Amino acid sequence: MNGRLREKTVLITGGGQGIGRAAALAFAEEGARIAICGRNPENLGAVAAELRALGAKVVAESCDVTNEGQVSDFVAAVLKEFDAIDVLVNNAGILGPRGELAKVTAAEWQATIQANLTGPFLVAREVLRASMLKRGRGVVINVSSGQGRRATAGWGPYAASKFGLEGMTQVWADETRGTGIRFYTLSPGPTATAMRAAAAPGEDPRTIKSPAVAAQAFVALALDDCALPTGGVLRLDPAGKILC
Repeated sequence: MNGRLREKTVLITGGGQGIGRAAALAFAEEGARIAICGRNPENLGAVAAELRALGAKVVAESCDVTNEGQVSDFVAAVLKEFDAIDVLVNNAGILGPRGELAKVTAAEWQATIQANLTGPFLVAREVLRASMLKRGRGVVINVSSGQGRRATAGWGPYAASKFGLEGMTQVWADETRGTGIRFYTLSPGPTATAMRAAAAPGEDPRTIKSPAVAAQAFVALALDDCALPTGGVLRLDPAGKILC
Protein backbone atom coordinates (compact mmCIF):
# COMPACT_ATOMS: atom_id res chain seq x y z
CA MET A 1 0.00 0.00 0.00
CA ASN A 2 1.29 3.42 -0.95
CA GLY A 3 0.72 6.62 1.01
CA ARG A 4 2.41 9.32 3.03
CA LEU A 5 2.43 7.15 6.17
CA ARG A 6 3.44 3.86 4.60
CA GLU A 7 4.98 1.47 7.17
CA LYS A 8 4.13 3.81 10.06
CA THR A 9 2.14 2.38 12.97
CA VAL A 10 -0.72 4.44 14.40
CA LEU A 11 -2.39 3.56 17.71
CA ILE A 12 -5.84 5.05 18.25
CA THR A 13 -7.81 4.70 21.47
CA GLY A 14 -11.58 4.78 21.19
CA GLY A 15 -11.17 3.55 17.63
CA GLY A 16 -14.49 1.77 17.35
CA GLN A 17 -16.68 4.76 16.51
CA GLY A 18 -16.88 8.47 15.78
CA ILE A 19 -13.68 10.43 15.34
CA GLY A 20 -11.56 7.42 16.32
CA ARG A 21 -13.02 5.29 13.53
CA ALA A 22 -12.71 8.11 10.99
CA ALA A 23 -9.09 8.73 11.99
CA ALA A 24 -8.28 5.03 11.66
CA LEU A 25 -9.71 4.94 8.14
CA ALA A 26 -7.88 8.14 7.15
CA PHE A 27 -4.55 6.80 8.40
CA ALA A 28 -5.15 3.47 6.65
CA GLU A 29 -5.75 5.28 3.38
CA GLU A 30 -2.28 6.83 3.83
CA GLY A 31 -0.71 3.39 4.11
CA ALA A 32 -0.34 3.20 7.89
CA ARG A 33 -0.58 0.08 10.00
CA ILE A 34 -3.41 0.54 12.49
CA ALA A 35 -3.90 -0.46 16.12
CA ILE A 36 -7.28 0.35 17.63
CA CYS A 37 -8.74 -0.31 21.04
CA GLY A 38 -11.98 0.36 22.83
CA ARG A 39 -14.51 -1.24 25.12
CA ASN A 40 -17.00 -2.49 22.51
CA PRO A 41 -15.70 -5.63 20.73
CA GLU A 42 -18.44 -5.53 18.08
CA ASN A 43 -17.59 -1.96 17.07
CA LEU A 44 -13.89 -2.76 17.00
CA GLY A 45 -14.48 -5.82 14.82
CA ALA A 46 -16.53 -3.82 12.35
CA VAL A 47 -13.91 -1.10 12.05
CA ALA A 48 -11.12 -3.68 11.76
CA ALA A 49 -12.97 -5.23 8.82
CA GLU A 50 -13.23 -1.82 7.14
CA LEU A 51 -9.52 -1.22 7.64
CA ARG A 52 -8.53 -4.61 6.25
CA ALA A 53 -10.73 -3.96 3.22
CA LEU A 54 -8.50 -0.95 2.56
CA GLY A 55 -5.46 -3.23 2.70
CA ALA A 56 -4.27 -2.14 6.14
CA LYS A 57 -2.58 -4.38 8.68
CA VAL A 58 -4.60 -4.19 11.88
CA VAL A 59 -4.48 -4.96 15.58
CA ALA A 60 -7.86 -4.49 17.26
CA GLU A 61 -8.38 -5.42 20.91
CA SER A 62 -10.67 -4.54 23.78
CA CYS A 63 -8.92 -2.30 26.29
CA ASP A 64 -10.08 -0.08 29.13
CA VAL A 65 -7.60 2.81 29.03
CA THR A 66 -8.14 3.48 32.72
CA ASN A 67 -6.79 0.02 33.57
CA GLU A 68 -2.99 0.11 33.77
CA GLY A 69 -2.61 -3.63 33.19
CA GLN A 70 -4.85 -3.65 30.14
CA VAL A 71 -3.01 -0.68 28.67
CA SER A 72 0.35 -2.40 29.16
CA ASP A 73 -0.95 -5.62 27.59
CA PHE A 74 -2.43 -3.82 24.59
CA VAL A 75 0.71 -1.82 23.85
CA ALA A 76 2.78 -5.01 24.17
CA ALA A 77 0.46 -6.76 21.70
CA VAL A 78 0.84 -3.90 19.22
CA LEU A 79 4.61 -3.93 19.51
CA LYS A 80 4.73 -7.70 19.09
CA GLU A 81 2.89 -7.33 15.80
CA PHE A 82 4.41 -4.10 14.46
CA ASP A 83 7.71 -3.56 16.38
CA ALA A 84 7.16 0.19 16.87
CA ILE A 85 4.47 2.81 17.46
CA ASP A 86 4.98 6.00 15.47
CA VAL A 87 1.77 7.90 16.21
CA LEU A 88 -0.58 7.84 19.18
CA VAL A 89 -4.04 9.39 19.04
CA ASN A 90 -5.53 9.55 22.54
CA ASN A 91 -9.16 9.78 21.49
CA ALA A 92 -11.05 7.66 24.03
CA GLY A 93 -13.17 9.63 26.45
CA ILE A 94 -16.60 10.15 27.94
CA LEU A 95 -18.97 13.09 28.30
CA GLY A 96 -19.57 12.53 32.00
CA PRO A 97 -22.44 14.04 34.00
CA ARG A 98 -24.06 17.27 32.89
CA GLY A 99 -25.41 19.72 35.41
CA GLU A 100 -24.38 21.80 38.39
CA LEU A 101 -21.05 20.87 39.96
CA ALA A 102 -22.65 20.95 43.41
CA LYS A 103 -24.81 18.01 42.36
CA VAL A 104 -22.04 15.87 40.83
CA THR A 105 -21.21 12.78 42.85
CA ALA A 106 -17.65 11.79 43.69
CA ALA A 107 -18.08 8.62 41.64
CA GLU A 108 -19.19 10.61 38.57
CA TRP A 109 -16.29 13.01 38.98
CA GLN A 110 -13.74 10.24 39.34
CA ALA A 111 -15.10 8.27 36.37
CA THR A 112 -14.80 11.30 34.08
CA ILE A 113 -11.27 12.20 35.21
CA GLN A 114 -10.20 8.58 34.92
CA ALA A 115 -11.48 8.22 31.34
CA ASN A 116 -10.47 11.62 29.99
CA LEU A 117 -7.21 12.34 31.83
CA THR A 118 -5.80 9.28 33.57
CA GLY A 119 -6.43 7.12 30.50
CA PRO A 120 -4.44 9.34 28.11
CA PHE A 121 -1.67 9.55 30.73
CA LEU A 122 -1.41 5.77 31.05
CA VAL A 123 -1.44 5.16 27.30
CA ALA A 124 1.05 7.92 26.48
CA ARG A 125 3.38 6.85 29.27
CA GLU A 126 3.35 3.24 28.10
CA VAL A 127 3.87 4.13 24.44
CA LEU A 128 6.73 6.48 25.28
CA ARG A 129 8.48 3.98 27.53
CA ALA A 130 8.00 1.01 25.24
CA SER A 131 8.69 2.63 21.87
CA MET A 132 8.99 6.36 21.25
CA LEU A 133 11.70 7.28 23.77
CA LYS A 134 13.79 4.30 22.68
CA ARG A 135 13.59 5.34 19.03
CA GLY A 136 13.77 9.11 19.55
CA ARG A 137 10.76 9.94 17.44
CA GLY A 138 6.99 9.88 17.44
CA VAL A 139 3.83 11.98 17.51
CA VAL A 140 1.20 12.07 20.28
CA ILE A 141 -2.12 13.78 19.63
CA ASN A 142 -4.43 14.20 22.62
CA VAL A 143 -8.03 14.97 21.71
CA SER A 144 -9.25 17.96 23.70
CA SER A 145 -12.28 20.23 23.57
CA GLY A 146 -13.28 23.87 23.61
CA GLN A 147 -14.40 23.18 27.18
CA GLY A 148 -10.73 22.59 27.99
CA ARG A 149 -9.95 26.23 27.16
CA ARG A 150 -13.03 28.12 28.28
CA ALA A 151 -15.37 26.17 30.51
CA THR A 152 -19.07 26.92 30.88
CA ALA A 153 -21.82 26.00 33.33
CA GLY A 154 -22.94 22.40 33.35
CA TRP A 155 -19.70 20.94 32.02
CA GLY A 156 -17.72 20.69 35.28
CA PRO A 157 -16.08 17.22 35.29
CA TYR A 158 -15.63 17.14 31.51
CA ALA A 159 -14.12 20.64 31.40
CA ALA A 160 -11.79 19.88 34.30
CA SER A 161 -10.58 16.72 32.61
CA LYS A 162 -9.85 18.54 29.36
CA PHE A 163 -8.10 21.44 31.11
CA GLY A 164 -5.95 18.79 32.77
CA LEU A 165 -5.27 17.13 29.43
CA GLU A 166 -4.10 20.42 27.94
CA GLY A 167 -1.70 20.95 30.85
CA MET A 168 -0.41 17.40 30.82
CA THR A 169 0.31 17.62 27.09
CA GLN A 170 2.35 20.79 27.60
CA VAL A 171 4.38 19.06 30.31
CA TRP A 172 5.02 16.05 28.06
CA ALA A 173 6.07 18.39 25.23
CA ASP A 174 8.51 20.25 27.47
CA GLU A 175 9.98 17.08 28.93
CA THR A 176 10.55 15.51 25.51
CA ARG A 177 11.68 18.65 23.69
CA GLY A 178 14.66 17.89 21.49
CA THR A 179 14.02 14.14 21.42
CA GLY A 180 12.24 14.02 18.08
CA ILE A 181 8.87 13.41 19.76
CA ARG A 182 6.04 15.88 19.17
CA PHE A 183 2.99 16.40 21.39
CA TYR A 184 -0.23 18.21 20.48
CA THR A 185 -3.71 18.77 21.83
CA LEU A 186 -6.33 19.07 19.14
CA SER A 187 -9.86 20.32 19.75
CA PRO A 188 -11.96 19.11 16.81
CA GLY A 189 -14.84 21.47 17.55
CA PRO A 190 -18.45 20.53 16.76
CA THR A 191 -18.35 17.19 14.93
CA ALA A 192 -21.19 14.83 14.04
CA THR A 193 -20.61 12.04 16.56
CA ALA A 194 -22.75 10.19 19.10
CA MET A 195 -21.05 12.11 21.92
CA ARG A 196 -21.86 15.41 20.25
CA ALA A 197 -25.48 14.32 19.80
CA ALA A 198 -25.67 13.57 23.53
CA ALA A 199 -24.08 16.91 24.40
CA ALA A 200 -26.22 18.98 22.02
CA PRO A 201 -29.57 17.22 21.56
CA GLY A 202 -31.63 18.63 18.75
CA GLU A 203 -28.64 19.90 16.77
CA ASP A 204 -28.78 19.07 13.08
CA PRO A 205 -25.63 16.99 12.39
CA ARG A 206 -25.65 18.25 8.81
CA THR A 207 -24.70 21.71 10.09
CA ILE A 208 -21.40 20.59 11.65
CA LYS A 209 -18.30 18.88 10.29
CA SER A 210 -18.20 15.14 9.71
CA PRO A 211 -15.68 12.92 11.54
CA ALA A 212 -13.99 12.28 8.18
CA VAL A 213 -13.20 16.00 7.85
CA ALA A 214 -11.76 16.13 11.37
CA ALA A 215 -9.72 12.99 10.70
CA GLN A 216 -7.64 14.71 8.03
CA ALA A 217 -6.21 17.03 10.69
CA PHE A 218 -4.84 14.05 12.61
CA VAL A 219 -3.11 12.84 9.45
CA ALA A 220 -1.61 16.29 8.85
CA LEU A 221 -0.17 16.44 12.37
CA ALA A 222 1.34 12.96 12.03
CA LEU A 223 3.31 13.68 8.86
CA ASP A 224 7.08 14.05 9.17
CA ASP A 225 6.95 17.40 7.38
CA CYS A 226 4.44 18.93 9.82
CA ALA A 227 5.91 22.32 10.76
CA LEU A 228 3.83 22.91 13.88
CA PRO A 229 6.07 22.92 16.97
CA THR A 230 5.63 20.45 19.79
CA GLY A 231 3.28 21.55 22.54
CA GLY A 232 0.83 23.13 20.14
CA VAL A 233 -2.66 23.86 21.48
CA LEU A 234 -4.69 23.44 18.32
CA ARG A 235 -8.28 23.59 17.16
CA LEU A 236 -10.21 23.06 13.95
CA ASP A 237 -12.38 25.57 12.16
CA PRO A 238 -15.72 24.38 10.68
CA ALA A 239 -13.97 23.35 7.46
CA GLY A 240 -11.37 21.26 9.30
CA LYS A 241 -8.47 23.71 9.00
CA ILE A 242 -5.97 23.57 11.87
CA LEU A 243 -5.79 26.79 13.87
CA CYS A 244 -3.25 27.63 16.58
